[in-house]
Amino acid sequence: MKNVENKVVVITGASSGLGEALARRLVQEGAKVVLGARRVDRLQKLAQELNLPAEAAVQTDVTDAEQVQALVDRAVKLHGRIDVIVNNAGLMPHSLLGKRRIADWDAMIDVNLKGVLYGIAAALPYMEQQKSGHIINTSSVAGHKVRAGSAVYAATKTAVRVLSEGLRQEVKPYNIRTTIISPGAVQSELPNSVTDPDMAVGVKKLYEENAISADSFASMVLFAISQPDDVDINEILFRPTTQEL
Repeated sequence: MKNVENKVVVITGASSGLGEALARRLVQEGAKVVLGARRVDRLQKLAQELNLPAEAAVQTDVTDAEQVQALVDRAVKLHGRIDVIVNNAGLMPHSLLGKRRIADWDAMIDVNLKGVLYGIAAALPYMEQQKSGHIINTSSVAGHKVRAGSAVYAATKTAVRVLSEGLRQEVKPYNIRTTIISPGAVQSELPNSVTDPDMAVGVKKLYEENAISADSFASMVLFAISQPDDVDINEILFRPTTQEL
């Protein structure tokens, strides 16, 4: 794809699922990728497979602003700039509000929302100085529709969309692009984050019957990145053809 080769791209949640698939596609297209996730062993293995320097695998917990900053700083140290950040790390422990699974609520807010904010905070000063860049935030179909059991998850993903729209307006003077990617059921480890046993059954069934390849997410991100610099793809919502929600 045009306009992807040699771009410096930082990905959070890169050790599996959507982030891993994206990393593989970006490297195929000639991008310079820096990987962030908590599971450093898996990151290092992926970096080896993709012939990336060892320094391109950075252990990163997105709930820690300093670790996210260190990830972005590493990209700039390795390559002299950052062109794209994909704030992709996420959790989806669905449950009914009446079950009061407060630890799960806190985790979703910390990872799904604050993790995105920390990614923006880390990348934005570099991009403002460069007068260029692209911030891509992963939302969800749940950021457009809410169902019983998904209230907190949907709230965090709706917040990502609202945050991204505010960001879009603020960064216009710096020639920075912003994109929201809202996937439906895509093959990943996301269903494994559902801790409520009753809810896990339904989520597993939804994914088993509908989920499409993680490469579909990579294709959407690559489409947004590959546009000419004067084209700003602000939002992409996609689902499996069979998915009703």
